[in-house]
Amino acid sequence: MTPRLPDREEFRHALELVLARAQTYLSEVDELPVRQAGADEAAHHFRGPLPEVGDGASAAIRELLDQGSPSVIASSGPRFFHFVIGGVTPAALAADWMASIFDQVAGAWVTSPLAVQLELTSIEWLKQLFGLAPDCSGIMTSGAMMANFTGLTAARQWWGMQHDVDIATDGFAGLPKVPVFSSGYLHASSIKALAMLGIGRAQAQLLQVDAVGRLDLDALEEALRALDGAPAILIANAGEVNAGDFDPLPEMADLAQRYGAWLHVDGAFGLFAAVSPRSAHLVRGIERADSVTVDGHKWLNVPYDCGFSFVRDATLLARPLTLRADYLPDPEGKDAPLSNRAPESSRRARSLTVWATLRAYGRAGVRTQVERHLDLAQRMAQAVDRSAILERLAEVPLNIVCFRCNPGGLDEPALDALNSRLGAALIEDGRVFAGLTRYGGRVALRPAIVNWRTRPEDIDLLIEVLQELAASLIEEYQRSGSEAP
Repeated sequence: MTPRLPDREEFRHALELVLARAQTYLSEVDELPVRQAGADEAAHHFRGPLPEVGDGASAAIRELLDQGSPSVIASSGPRFFHFVIGGVTPAALAADWMASIFDQVAGAWVTSPLAVQLELTSIEWLKQLFGLAPDCSGIMTSGAMMANFTGLTAARQWWGMQHDVDIATDGFAGLPKVPVFSSGYLHASSIKALAMLGIGRAQAQLLQVDAVGRLDLDALEEALRALDGAPAILIANAGEVNAGDFDPLPEMADLAQRYGAWLHVDGAFGLFAAVSPRSAHLVRGIERADSVTVDGHKWLNVPYDCGFSFVRDATLLARPLTLRADYLPDPEGKDAPLSNRAPESSRRARSLTVWATLRAYGRAGVRTQVERHLDLAQRMAQAVDRSAILERLAEVPLNIVCFRCNPGGLDEPALDALNSRLGAALIEDGRVFAGLTRYGGRVALRPAIVNWRTRPEDIDLLIEVLQELAASLIEEYQRSGSEAP
């Protein structure tokens, strides 16, 4: 059998197939269910052995479109409220196609002047947008996980230098454990980063005053004082994932300055509070942080995946992350690769999408989008408060509404069971998506609003579907007379 090889003539037909389907999808996604019936079965179509001889690009793309589309989760649509994931603006989508077509190696000027310049420009624009310190440096990453890893890499290097040790060269041998302090809002990505960095998950000491996770400032100061001048890392959380709450950044910055600690701020989506006068108070003091992270594929609405890490002292990244080889550009030269400030040496040209969306919509466009979502979050909160069977569990400072079903007459274990079933039913139903969490020990829903497509009617549909599904579960419980739904 003659093997099939890539052919230049395949491009036109394969891209035409994708363009036609893209136009259909984008025109329909506002009204599509988030999850279609039979999604799992459709995905299982792609099981099987590697073919010995391929069918060519057009056949492969046609199969992917025809058989794969039913299993696509419409996370880019307006009714996906799960995981705090935004949609994709038209400018960002077009630029993302360009990034794939041009396939730039975005690590160094020599391989892509365009990608590097757009990244440098976008980082400066983002610093202005968020009100970060003008002298800090930034780098694009794959998302909040690697952004936190990058910021905490700089923190680890700084911590070692306080002990007169270059950890990038000599490692941790002979050093004490790294003290890390945070509130109960600490995100799993920061804990994972601590594990990856060799600091250790167990080193994160969570100082909280309640079951929700709010920071115990007095306990934090006591812990820092007990170190007797030894360095420590503080991780502040700007927008925690269950209710969108914020750690007290000014007070944490004061303590970091007073006791000589490093302040890292995880602002994956909460940093966008800075763009509106209505919410900017939530991130007051952010400019005093030593490192800050934020996602692009959340509120900036650029394609998945994209994140940013900002560090006040870029040399703390260069020491551990510089890649040296005879064939690579001079790391000390004027065109030192951006990849020497990032964990990944192989870097996609994400800068095209970021620059394009910032250039297309500007500061005012981002601010207006954030403020629309603040309004929609309040609309959702008011609908929950009006409902006879829904109970809001937290204030709504930003864009997440945390609530549960509570028809009355059920104890906490029964309520947890009811809400667990409600969350599963919502995903199975597929018309809208929102995820479950535990808030203060209670099973709850936590829809997040970050997609530019989301409209008031999408908020109303979420509440309508939840009440419909909840009423059915409650009726089933009452009919069965069981102790738990």
